[in-house]
Amino acid sequence: MATLADWLTRIFAIRSGPEIEMGLERIRPIYERMNVAPTCPVILVAGTNGKGSVCAYLDAILRSAGFHVARYTSPHIHRFNERIVVDGVEATDAQLVAAFDAVEAARGEMPLTFFEYTTLAAFHIFSAAKLDAWVIEVGLGGRLDATNILDADCAVITSIGVDHTEFLGATRELIAVEKAGILRKGRPAIIAEPDPPQTLIGVASERGADARYIGRDFGWQKAPETPSQWSFWMRDGEQVARRHGLPIPALRGNYQLGNAAAALGALHALSDKLPVSQGAVKQGLIEVEWPGRFQVLPGRPVTVLDVGHNAHAATALERALADMAYFPTTHAVLAMFKDKDIAGVINAVKGRIDEWHVAPLPGPRGADAETLAAALIAAGVKDRAIHRHAGVAGAYAAARKLAAEADRIVVFGSFLTVAQAA
Repeated sequence: MATLADWLTRIFAIRSGPEIEMGLERIRPIYERMNVAPTCPVILVAGTNGKGSVCAYLDAILRSAGFHVARYTSPHIHRFNERIVVDGVEATDAQLVAAFDAVEAARGEMPLTFFEYTTLAAFHIFSAAKLDAWVIEVGLGGRLDATNILDADCAVITSIGVDHTEFLGATRELIAVEKAGILRKGRPAIIAEPDPPQTLIGVASERGADARYIGRDFGWQKAPETPSQWSFWMRDGEQVARRHGLPIPALRGNYQLGNAAAALGALHALSDKLPVSQGAVKQGLIEVEWPGRFQVLPGRPVTVLDVGHNAHAATALERALADMAYFPTTHAVLAMFKDKDIAGVINAVKGRIDEWHVAPLPGPRGADAETLAAALIAAGVKDRAIHRHAGVAGAYAAARKLAAEADRIVVFGSFLTVAQAA
């Protein structure tokens, strides 16, 4: 009998071929044969950065309101089970094995990609539970992503940055078209990108989605006299609905208020199906957890973990670092994949870093330490401030050894970087 490790070895091996194959043609007939369509509201969340955080807020707030909630996200940091969660509890190995077996029985001769296998397995687990809502993070893009087999009751689009250009296009305008593929006619679309490309606005209009844009139709405010609180607002016809006195979310970084507002926008749009009290909102904001997203570890020196791996995420990281207290020296532990915008990431955050510890990531996609060092030097960083290491764990250990108690360490560049340091 196959174990979860056996299954993961098998589906991870699919990556040795074309890792990502876009389209819904393969998954649709299998999805229909498995009979796993949801019978409750579905919220589908797409975007370049912030979509996982929005899912975490939705999950936490809905559970605080007493609803039974499924959450599907990717990738994971430590365990594959992290991707598939019901009522805050990760799927067990036994559940995942049974789900993969069900996918295998239904697929026949149809080959599936890694993400299609995992998406169908998640839906199998969710459909077997008595749930009130599914919160689903889009894997890549939107239009042709496996999760878009679902007709979302509410779609959320977070930031739109330049990433995965080989699949989604080289510009924000092209990428926006792919993200907008999750929108449905007559259904609410929460657009949390503050500067939406015209292509996104155009697709939303063409599809007849009930598009609601941050800054125009909903948003957040933070008054200087009450720095520990914020408020949410959303237009509802001629009226404006408001939630005042909200606590600062447990997820660090000022940018998280935009993600929290996106989640509240989706919940407001679905309030007839998923009513949520003010108390549940407050509790969810306080209790939400989402490791690796500007996660500040306890102890000294202060250590920040951030999975950001593109220039847009690095810009948000830089702003969040700027909002922290003063630290005499900031050490960075950086490891990235070579197909990412290494120069863009470095340029966005370099002004906040004093010492750099670079290391390779395993596998053919990993950039080696010399590649990262060369990118840093090209960005104007002095070679004496660059420390080369054989691996992320060693880089983090070296940073901790060099850092004084009052200093700060920032570990970033990919999910794998955070996983190897955490």
